[in-house]
Amino acid sequence: MAVTDIITRADTEQLMPPDVARDIIKGAPQASIALTRMRRVSMSSKVQRQPVLSALSQAYFVNGDTGLKQTTKNAWAGKELVAEEIAAIIPIPQAVLADTDYDLWAEVKPDLTEAAGQLIDQAVLFGVGRPSTWAEGIVPAAAAAGNSVTRGAIAGATGTLDLDVLRAMRMVASDGHPVTGFAADALFEYDLLGLRDGDGRPIYQQSLQDGGGSGLYARPFSYLNNGGWLPGQADLIAGDWTQAIIGIRQDITWSIHTEGVISDSAGNVVLNLMQQNSAALKMTLRLGFQVANPLSRRAALTPEAQRYPFSILRPVGFTA
Repeated sequence: MAVTDIITRADTEQLMPPDVARDIIKGAPQASIALTRMRRVSMSSKVQRQPVLSALSQAYFVNGDTGLKQTTKNAWAGKELVAEEIAAIIPIPQAVLADTDYDLWAEVKPDLTEAAGQLIDQAVLFGVGRPSTWAEGIVPAAAAAGNSVTRGAIAGATGTLDLDVLRAMRMVASDGHPVTGFAADALFEYDLLGLRDGDGRPIYQQSLQDGGGSGLYARPFSYLNNGGWLPGQADLIAGDWTQAIIGIRQDITWSIHTEGVISDSAGNVVLNLMQQNSAALKMTLRLGFQVANPLSRRAALTPEAQRYPFSILRPVGFTA
């Protein structure tokens, strides 16, 4: 549990006058796949139930002119979105704030926002550190449902990437869901650039319009570049992203505190803001995660544990 980190004067020497450039060079915050690709809903309380179709109605032929018409019904199961809190505190001595010729709060906010996105992506995509109230991560859940393709396992001695992706897409379609897009680590794009069809044309398309979007088999591609992707677990995720739900109970909020204490898990005071003349920036947000996985007519007889709206492409030579 990190409670002793604090931005000191030594950490900010390069930001202090007189001889310092006005432009601070840093990496641009990278978007979170969870917060940009998945379906976002607002939560009015900590726990919110999402109805999911669990039984399909049926139609029947009528036997003759006066035959009895049969009844049918639908049923819905409730899946819960449970909002859990994400937070972090950055303390800075007020003397450092006064002597730094920059708005330090404005400088640290983008990086802390990116850190939150990395944490969320690892939890919802890979299940790493996820709260027990959240759905299992997409990669382990897809593997458990049998929706997993190991790259290069078939289609010849080494396999071909485009056919492996098609196999992964077919698994999602077999479970009754459309593939609405792909997600992968940013480096995976370089594996796609050399793909060609039978006429030598690129299979992977990069658009110079609409913000430079990209697509494979006419589906959009999202790349993760915030450090949240675990390349040893999956090269690619394909699926119906409308079935992955992010519930927002409280959007990201910021507050600055100059009184109070920061303590460790044993209750020991690490920093007294008032007595030690310091300030602290606190970031908080609350959100939940769930995967709908509704029943479809194509997979009406498939148990829920064996169907899933996502599939994954494992790395070459992957072994569990």
